Amino acid sequence: MTTKRSHGTMPPMTPNLPDCCPTLTAHWPLPFPLANVVLVSTPFDPQKLVDGDFQRCLIEPPANIQRSVAKRQTEFLAGRLCAREAMYRLDGRQHVPLIGEDRAPIWPNDLCGSITHSTGWAAAIVANTQHWRGLGMDVEQLMTRERASRLAGEILTADELQRMAAGPEHQIALHVTLTFSLKEALFKALYPIVLKRFYFEDAELLGWTETGTARLRLKIELSEEWRSGKELDAQFSVEGGQLLSLVAIAA
Repeated sequence: MTTKRSHGTMPPMTPNLPDCCPTLTAHWPLPFPLANVVLVSTPFDPQKLVDGDFQRCLIEPPANIQRSVAKRQTEFLAGRLCAREAMYRLDGRQHVPLIGEDRAPIWPNDLCGSITHSTGWAAAIVANTQHWRGLGMDVEQLMTRERASRLAGEILTADELQRMAAGPEHQIALHVTLTFSLKEALFKALYPIVLKRFYFEDAELLGWTETGTARLRLKIELSEEWRSGKELDAQFSVEGGQLLSLVAIAA
């Protein structure tokens, strides 16, 4: 993912970054900017993780992360560095979100946010809850055509499968990856609000455009407000073999 729009030239909060996460960049790699939102990303390389990187960055890894392989440790470190930097750039606070029992990041009460990572790239997005109630961001490697065809039945509803079959064949991999990523982003945006788990079959992608817009619809009752049939807008971008999607719920 490359920088499309810079959010100021402020130096990073952590000036001595580890070699495994060399730069923290505040930018907007999606097609439609959102007001009062900060997104920070970093490339990462698990092969460059060394003992002491967490301590030098003042980030305490949970026990399960300490026991995990270098790839998982570096993903966690990269995501938390981005999250801390994003909060710092948003309002000057210095905070690292812990992991809840549901494995989701625990954000301060007045903030909402999301952390995501894929091969070699991690990002975090944050905003104050007076502006945004929920932010769900997800990045995925674009699937191969073969993998997309294999997984389509698990990710897509019957209506989505029908729509995909009616579309151009060369877009099947993009269509399945996009549907997967948008549903992940939807879950990340809504779960902190409704505190109820839901799955791929509980939402559907109604349509998307080449310009990076998409529209989703719930197929499950999550609360009085979030009922079956409720529709939400989303956006996405594709760059360097990775697809980044975002669902943002305004306050």
